[in-house]
Amino acid sequence: MTFVTIATLTDSAEIRILIAALKAHGFNPLEAGQEGIVAMPGIRGIKGVYEIRVPKGEAKNAKILAKDLIRQMQAKDN
Repeated sequence: MTFVTIATLTDSAEIRILIAALKAHGFNPLEAGQEGIVAMPGIRGIKGVYEIRVPKGEAKNAKILAKDLIRQMQAKDN
């Protein structure tokens, strides 16, 4: 199965919220142990920047949800 990056974040709190929301909406981000950081399913980290990946067939819709949720979370910070 091919996985696609749908979001790149630096805030671990936003990452956890986004993963929970994706799962709640029926998407399937990579699980810990498949690839990623332990206790942070589907997330790969490189120098403090983290990627959230979902199956290719879910990527289009998952990216729409992720983009909107990230916008809302970041607007709340300002």
